[in-house]
Amino acid sequence: MTATEAPPAGPRKPYRQTPARRAFAFVRNTWRGLTSMRTALILLFLLALAAMPGALLPQRSLNPPKTEEYIAAYGWWGELLDRLQFFDVYSSVWFSAIYLLLMVSLVGCLAPRSLEYVRSMRAKPVLTPRNLARMPHHQRAEVTAEPADVLTAARSRLRGWRIIERAEAGGARSISAERGYLRETGNLVFHFAMLGLIVAFALGKMFSYEGQVIVQADGQPFCNSGILNYDSFNPGLQVDGTQLNPFCLRVNGFAAEYTENNQPNHYEADLEYQSGPDLETGTWRPYNLEVNEPLRTAGDRVYLLGHGFAPTFTVTFPDGSVRTQTIQWRPMDQTTLLSEGATKFDPPGVTDPVQRREQQLAITGLFAPTAFLHGKVLSSAGPQLDDPAVAVDVMKGDLGIDSGRGQSIFEVDQSMVDQGRLERVARENLELGEKLTLDDGTTVSFDGVQRWVSLQVSHDPTQVWVLGFAVAMLIGLAGSLLVKRRRLWVRVAPAESAADQRLTVVDIGGLARTDQAGYGEEFNRIAAGLLREARKH
Repeated sequence: MTATEAPPAGPRKPYRQTPARRAFAFVRNTWRGLTSMRTALILLFLLALAAMPGALLPQRSLNPPKTEEYIAAYGWWGELLDRLQFFDVYSSVWFSAIYLLLMVSLVGCLAPRSLEYVRSMRAKPVLTPRNLARMPHHQRAEVTAEPADVLTAARSRLRGWRIIERAEAGGARSISAERGYLRETGNLVFHFAMLGLIVAFALGKMFSYEGQVIVQADGQPFCNSGILNYDSFNPGLQVDGTQLNPFCLRVNGFAAEYTENNQPNHYEADLEYQSGPDLETGTWRPYNLEVNEPLRTAGDRVYLLGHGFAPTFTVTFPDGSVRTQTIQWRPMDQTTLLSEGATKFDPPGVTDPVQRREQQLAITGLFAPTAFLHGKVLSSAGPQLDDPAVAVDVMKGDLGIDSGRGQSIFEVDQSMVDQGRLERVARENLELGEKLTLDDGTTVSFDGVQRWVSLQVSHDPTQVWVLGFAVAMLIGLAGSLLVKRRRLWVRVAPAESAADQRLTVVDIGGLARTDQAGYGEEFNRIAAGLLREARKH
């Protein structure tokens, strides 16, 4: 063996698949698959699919009673859906997992693409191919203009393109031009905006809140000072209800317009509100609240959801004590606003808890804004407040309001009735101004009707960001779909034959970087204009 000869190579060691290598390969392949754009699109589709049960099924966070009614109505099927968290979709394990995986996939996909985009933006246009005739688009011509004049015309024609001019062998010179980088810019803007939209939604769920409250249209104020003022309240994860944006409002009146078929045509609540410095000065500002036209104040939005009626009952007890209450009743039929409810009274002057529970009263039944009787069965002919009447059951006994358990204001505790501790002592249909007398001398009169409106207060500090990211997504999508990535080369060289030394050969080639059609027309237009200007010299 000479000194210059390499020693014979020995046998290569076999590749050993150790547990560490297998684990590393699994993690690497999993990460590559997770951060691919295909996976991000699949996860986005799954997220939209996973959100569908939240729109089709009642959600416990928004309406617990309706959710429980749904579960009870569908038996084992409802219980199975409940165990699978279909009634708490947006806080479920599977929805959160898809959400988190989508964020990781987008971040892992966009980071390397952004670096590649920066490198491509800083890179110079590619060299002019040796044979431009092989390009999908090509034109060749001989002109009498000088090469410098042709290049000047080309630079003028390609204004707005990224160009670079190079010298080539044989006295030839060429221009490389590229355009359409906004396509990738739009693509990145779309995906970054989608990532921002997801993050904004997540932050909105943390710092937003939403509350519903029924306010009577009698001028009584409602203040956004705490969650106890609401009938239902849905706070974000970081909202404890102690630092709500302060404002107050009062509803002075409500007007409703209906079609001939009793379909609602227009709702309008006449309200006044105060926020900010108005709370200190006591200034009330008027506002006409309509459906889909919320009041925006103190960073919150106040929506008009619906309306109903609150009958006024006066109870005169045997000792002469008088109690009057106006409590909202719940509409059973949105077309006629036939309503049901329960107005509850404690006996006056009774301090003994046992006697007090035995003498409590509840006026339950139906209210019709436009009464229509089928014999003695009360119904409503329409939602207008033309001829109000009530069909009442007067219940006497233990209402169960001292048990410490919460109960609905629209009904009595049925368990008290089943146990015989609450009994019906009278049933009657009453028109406005009429009254009935119980066996012990207690009188119950139907004295009036008050309107109420249902309001929703929503606070979402990220709504502007969500709107901005949504607009950015549309702009980015339009850019990625409409902008075409293309390249164009121009080579000028003196003619090769001695007889044509005064001629300049112009080669123009073009290549579309995308599958989108239409570059052929643009290439022909640029090439024709360039050659036309070159022939003028």
